[in-house]
Amino acid sequence: MLWVRMPARRYRLVVEGELGPRYASAFEGMAVSTGEGMTAITGSVIDSSHLSGLLDQIARLGLTLYSVTPLGTENGEAAEPRSQPTQSDGP
Repeated sequence: MLWVRMPARRYRLVVEGELGPRYASAFEGMAVSTGEGMTAITGSVIDSSHLSGLLDQIARLGLTLYSVTPLGTENGEAAEPRSQPTQSDGP
């Protein structure tokens, strides 16, 4: 079986409250921006375990998760799911 590394996907995680700079270090490598009572944490997520770790970090900090939005891949591809062609065993 051949494993192909997929490009990292970009995500925006939004939590309630406007987090201060102290929290930015908890999400290293991600952009943290605040406004209107919410904080957006945006950046590349390399795989599902990385995303799970970010969600765990939000829970450990006692933050309330508002939304998780896939934005696309690092190379600019849209985040829309695509169907994959299936192979048949015969004609």
